[in-house]
Amino acid sequence: MRAVVQRVDGASVVAVTESGPETVGEIIGEGLCVLVGVTHEDTVEQAERLARKLWSLRMLEGEKSCSEVNAPLLVISQFTLYGDARKGRRPTWNAAAPGPVAEPLVDEVVARLRALGAKVETGRFGAEMRVSLTNHGPFTVLLDM
Repeated sequence: MRAVVQRVDGASVVAVTESGPETVGEIIGEGLCVLVGVTHEDTVEQAERLARKLWSLRMLEGEKSCSEVNAPLLVISQFTLYGDARKGRRPTWNAAAPGPVAEPLVDEVVARLRALGAKVETGRFGAEMRVSLTNHGPFTVLLDM
């Protein structure tokens, strides 16, 4: 599993549907926006480790974690985190897990965060989305589990 974690001062995700744009997740104020990618070999145990790491990661103002200040997280599935553009001009997605593998693991990260007490908003798996955020810092960390 791979996650791009950004400290934000507000973030939202809008799903583009046939009936128009729909805000499906939003956090207000300080929190984390997390893009999560899943590869073929990832496990429920890695999802659990990622959730614990996100909840306790000291990225917020004053080196605090979400658990210390009850800050919200916006978690969005992002298969392109496993894109490979080392050759040619078009990325390949071979390392990204297909939806039936990836969706339950992203859902597991969210469920584990909520079980820890986190307020979690999400995107919509497989949808075309527009993510808006104010990166505070900027402060961005890449996590590989």
